[in-house]
Amino acid sequence: MHHLVEAYIEPTFAAHYVGNKYNEEPLLLSDRAQQADEDLQAIFKEYFLTPFKSEEYYEFRHSSDIVLNEVYTFVKTIFEDPKNLQEESLKIAKHLYEQSLHQNIKGGELYVVYIRDCYVDGHTVDAIGLFKSENRETFLDVAYSANAIEVTMQEGININKLDKGCLIFNKKKDEGYMLSIVDGTNKSKEAVYWKDDFLNVLVMKNEYHQTNEFLGVAKQYMSKQITEDFEVAKADQIDLLNRSMTYFKNHETFNKQDFEEKVLADENVIESFRNFETSFKAEHKLEYENDFDISGQAVKKQNRFFKSILKLDKNFHIYIHGNKELIQQGEDDNGRKFYKIYYTNET
Repeated sequence: MHHLVEAYIEPTFAAHYVGNKYNEEPLLLSDRAQQADEDLQAIFKEYFLTPFKSEEYYEFRHSSDIVLNEVYTFVKTIFEDPKNLQEESLKIAKHLYEQSLHQNIKGGELYVVYIRDCYVDGHTVDAIGLFKSENRETFLDVAYSANAIEVTMQEGININKLDKGCLIFNKKKDEGYMLSIVDGTNKSKEAVYWKDDFLNVLVMKNEYHQTNEFLGVAKQYMSKQITEDFEVAKADQIDLLNRSMTYFKNHETFNKQDFEEKVLADENVIESFRNFETSFKAEHKLEYENDFDISGQAVKKQNRFFKSILKLDKNFHIYIHGNKELIQQGEDDNGRKFYKIYYTNET
């Protein structure tokens, strides 16, 4: 977990333009570092740091030796002496340019900044920020004079929409540092070059990752697979999703056996889930333990995808949040299906 409220961006920063090498766009390197005044520092803090809210973290990787990861080596040199920021930023920009080899990758400005007083897992550490702005938006510029108002159109960067960013915290150096990544463009193949080709990182298997992965598997099973293995009423299917989410909301730690007994309950369902889980994890290369601390942020994220809506033709939607015993399904003499709902208060 990290907090950036007290973080301070150093006034010295580097900026370069990194075009698309595949499309023969230029790489424009600044020959000196720049200095930001207090107003620009405030804008940088809002533009660069606000999007970093996720508790999903990454670490640099390399198939043989971590020191062969280019960006890892460059930022390590900056951490050892922040005066190296400009020189190492040139290497970072050149490396990014070499990875811009898909025709749809957009060129843009690369910013390299040094950040102090980042609060991470109970400690205050420095960080290095790598940010790339790729998209331009149209703005209206209004100028006033004594007897006229002149409106012109300009293009600029929307500081509320960071396209790509990475915070490298000076923590766990020997394991590949601790990174938080933002990619605000899209998830297509050419977009993931930022994470896979440029940074070359792996997700850290912390409590956020494990909570998120298991809930994703559970949702897939309860939304799709269980209806293939058993005859399950839609209301019971929703109840199972609700009980799964309730378990994670009411527990600080996860134990798979305890979850199976309290949520899945039936031995046949437990066996069905285990078989599905094994094949799904292998197919999607997922990894999590049978015991882990539960991440509240991951639960909150997954909660949006655990639908508790019972849709009846195009006429009614029934939201089921709790006791399934209060809703009963039936069919009348004419073959029309119905639900009987019991309640105490109407609001």
